[in-house]
Amino acid sequence: MKHIYSILILLLVVGCTKDFEEINTNTNDPVAVQPSLLLRQVIYDFGEQMSYEGFTAGNLLGQYSTALDFNLFDRHDLKSPQLGGNPWPIFYQNLRDNEIILNLSQENTAYTVYEGPARIMKAYMAAGLTDLFGDVPYSEAFKGDTETVTPVYDSQESIYMDEGGIFDNLDKGIAALESYTGTIALEGDILFNGDLDGWIRFANSLKIKYLMRVSNKIDIASQLQAIATDGNFIDENSENAIFNFTDGEPNSFRLAQLRVGDFNNYVLSETMDEILTSLNDPRISRMYKPFANSTDDGYNGLLNGIDASAGVSLADYSLLGTIFRENTGLLDANFMTSMETNFLLAEAAQKGLITADTEMLYNTGVTQAFDYWQVDLPADYLTVDAALDDGNPLENIITQKWIANSINGYEGWVEYRRTGFPQLKTISASLNNNLIPIRMPYPSEEEALNSVNYTNASNNTEGNSINVPVWWDE
Repeated sequence: MKHIYSILILLLVVGCTKDFEEINTNTNDPVAVQPSLLLRQVIYDFGEQMSYEGFTAGNLLGQYSTALDFNLFDRHDLKSPQLGGNPWPIFYQNLRDNEIILNLSQENTAYTVYEGPARIMKAYMAAGLTDLFGDVPYSEAFKGDTETVTPVYDSQESIYMDEGGIFDNLDKGIAALESYTGTIALEGDILFNGDLDGWIRFANSLKIKYLMRVSNKIDIASQLQAIATDGNFIDENSENAIFNFTDGEPNSFRLAQLRVGDFNNYVLSETMDEILTSLNDPRISRMYKPFANSTDDGYNGLLNGIDASAGVSLADYSLLGTIFRENTGLLDANFMTSMETNFLLAEAAQKGLITADTEMLYNTGVTQAFDYWQVDLPADYLTVDAALDDGNPLENIITQKWIANSINGYEGWVEYRRTGFPQLKTISASLNNNLIPIRMPYPSEEEALNSVNYTNASNNTEGNSINVPVWWDE
């Protein structure tokens, strides 16, 4: 009987192990992801989530809008995100997925066309991350499945300047696109619909942006002049790195998907109100509504950072415009635009970093910004209300760029930290000793999951302080 049982067991083992891999493979869950699907996912997920983040938390920091309630973040308790204010996981999730695309492009010649876009997206997201937080996990990050789940924090300087960093990836991304001779098209590209030249222009505009960002730390004039002279950057609204939202779910602007009470939590800030009113700027009617108690369809802003317990009347302040709720098909996720590029070049010309016509670049940026927001440019706006030489030209350039970036408030806050413009206000009931924050704090999850490296980074920022400048701001 023992022999019979042994034979039966042997037969069972052989029978069960034959075709084991085929039987236990889920045909509905492919083991290898297509880079086209992942590229679409990275662009959409990052753009959609950061548009919401930038308009909620970013617009509070940049003083475009004010929160009436759930407003600890608006009072600058940045460690208490509520309706927004936690971009860390958005960056790392998408940087991780983008790294998969980059690895696939280098491992399989059929995917070579994806190397350029993957490198450019890596540079773009890494810059956004480090500009908000300063030193962050980078060189050892995105490798949790093969190397470490507790990556070290790299210095911001190294993330920008070292091999594998922001400028290096932009240069290598451009080179990969320029040298690509294959016939396989770039699919999943919802920014440029597979146009490789569009990605090159995007990368060059990003180089302009990041060179200006570090211009107080290194000599960038020759590099910037070379790009400006070559002229191969985003220079028209038709070339913008954007994708469109829709009027209805699931692809509408996320703010429109909030309950009406949450949507109405955001009103026009006093800072934005004063700037737009002083310029007689008609874009105020696109971005906000007249306040309900107005007798003349006027607008009214509220100083940021109120003590919510004091209570205010919603009818006394201007709510967000219909473009952010009912008509979000007019909005887009904004990665990089011609208006921002021209404002950056205007600043560079004003500072003598490039040889160019400052006023022409400024006027072009303003004209494109009105077109971007689909508002008619008043005939005398550039000669009277917003003339470059009316006051401080540099302040005028940065202020116009700040207005134009209203859907991307983190950018407005970052540029305020870099330039000091526009002149933001001391908020109403500050929880940060009346100081405007100059970096985002590391999230509490880092202290729990990456404690040793977090502790080092925290010590370098005076206990994870939001008042310690990042490298390019020192």
